[in-house]
Amino acid sequence: MGKKRSNGSNVTLPNEDDIHEVVMRALKEDLGTGDLTANLIDVTSYSEARLICRESAVLCGVAWFERTCEIVDDSLILSWHHQDSDLLDPESLVCTLSGKSRSILTAERTAINFLQTLSGTATITRDYVHQLEGTNTHVLDTRKTLPGMRLAQKYAVAIGGGQNHRIGLFDGILIKENHIAAAGSIHAAVTRAREYAGDGLLLEVEVESMSQLDEAIEAGVTRIMLDNFDLEMMKEAVEVNNGFADLEVSGNVELSKMRSIADTGVDYISVGALTKHVRAIDFSLRMTNI
Repeated sequence: MGKKRSNGSNVTLPNEDDIHEVVMRALKEDLGTGDLTANLIDVTSYSEARLICRESAVLCGVAWFERTCEIVDDSLILSWHHQDSDLLDPESLVCTLSGKSRSILTAERTAINFLQTLSGTATITRDYVHQLEGTNTHVLDTRKTLPGMRLAQKYAVAIGGGQNHRIGLFDGILIKENHIAAAGSIHAAVTRAREYAGDGLLLEVEVESMSQLDEAIEAGVTRIMLDNFDLEMMKEAVEVNNGFADLEVSGNVELSKMRSIADTGVDYISVGALTKHVRAIDFSLRMTNI
């Protein structure tokens, strides 16, 4: 992770190399051998463009928008009226761009794609987090992200007020049902994990029954994921666990169920929908010649 934005948020951006790589890949996908339609515009034409958000949203993705414009034409001038984590009202003026008309037209779609996607993730995360106000339960994301957009979407979750689970398979251990089946038992899987990973990483076990919960507690893991437990089972799990390990609820979690899950006393609720069920926020760019 790299620099922080001066937007009142303590959330740290992914490093600049990751942002650059993702943007370059997106531009290559869109431009190919060149923007044929933009070539219809006179090369001497200059424009000003206003970026408008058409609905209520949490803004996210400024760095990706900026990098897209910079790569297309570093002479484009961007003036931001809002920054990441700002709450936008419908018809908010988000940014003003000025420069070569061709460059603005070429950058437009790719730049907005990043902004609409990441703002969508931040906005839905805010909705889930809002359901837990006044509780001690936190919203977590998952690895169910758009391919190539892992760090960007996890940043958007944090902008929306959620917390990040492990980034990938390299920075934490989550022993799931197939790992348990392959290893033979929870105890065997945890023992093997400790042999090669030591004590520095998150060590979490997914359980599907109360008997597996008992086994996970006995194995002394850091966190236990309750997979598809109903509310009564969650309450029982909290009592049995008695604060020994952090408890995380996972599996078909809907917005309407968040508060009732939190009221059972679990520590975390992980929600795949934050990053896999993305509804883009409606942004619009309107140009005028100057």
